[in-house]
Amino acid sequence: MKNAIGMVGLGRMGANMARRLHQGGAQVVVYNRHVDKAEALARESGMAAADTLEALVAALPSPRVLWLMLPAGDATQSHIDALVPLLSAGDVLVNGANAQYETSIAQAAHVEQAGVRYVDAGVSGGVWGLQEGYALMVGGSREAVAAVTPFLQILAPAPDQGWLHCGPVGSGHFVKMVHNGIEYGMMQALAEGFAILNGKEAFHLDLAQVAEMWRHGSVVRSWLLDLSADFLKKDQALDSIAPVVADSGEGLWTAQAALDLRIPAPVITLALQMRWASQGHADYTARMLAMMRNEFGGHAVQKEA
Repeated sequence: MKNAIGMVGLGRMGANMARRLHQGGAQVVVYNRHVDKAEALARESGMAAADTLEALVAALPSPRVLWLMLPAGDATQSHIDALVPLLSAGDVLVNGANAQYETSIAQAAHVEQAGVRYVDAGVSGGVWGLQEGYALMVGGSREAVAAVTPFLQILAPAPDQGWLHCGPVGSGHFVKMVHNGIEYGMMQALAEGFAILNGKEAFHLDLAQVAEMWRHGSVVRSWLLDLSADFLKKDQALDSIAPVVADSGEGLWTAQAALDLRIPAPVITLALQMRWASQGHADYTARMLAMMRNEFGGHAVQKEA
């Protein structure tokens, strides 16, 4: 098979990346720990499915390219450990997880001892990537990245746009980490701004109209604003949405990198901490503050329902 690639992990990102590669002319063999998911995707699209990692490797011509789209940590590491003994010198293993860049550097050292080339790939695009293309930040040797370039060109919004060989191993995940840290700050600023607009009840502002207007000519126009305008058209009150915001870990890694480099990053750090606050981690702090106000000033304390 010419232009063949194995895709390991068929979650929301992995499955859609496999679809985009297939639609772009790549010969895709898919594998998932739950085999029925791979088989369903194969039936839907005409791709080939493998029921074991051994079958996946056997189905690909040398030099093989395997792209892992798995959760960072044990899931990715266990698949790497299982795949490396099955691969040959010159094969390429791509780690597309939201992994810490230092972990990628350590993984590469292990993988490359077996003669297998390693690429760390930060992938952005979410559920829109299938339609719009993905932003891809990759690290690795020139030879390893050259081997995966045909696939990067299919996955990206255009063959010459939206992907970058950032530098040596680790640099792809480092750039993606900082990208996500910036994303935290941008999202926080937009959310705070719309909360202020919503709070000025006397003006009866239509937040959907404000968001739509800002999308055209404003300096705050962005994809995040586009998405916000879309959901505000459907629901401005957001009463059914729990005020809990998860964090993937990349905001924390970005803040830690800033501390290590002694580079001030207050916006990213505070945006991360606001996510923690939404998860209940500020509850005891708030209770302490309420009790201090009660003790020194006699201010009333609200009781939990």
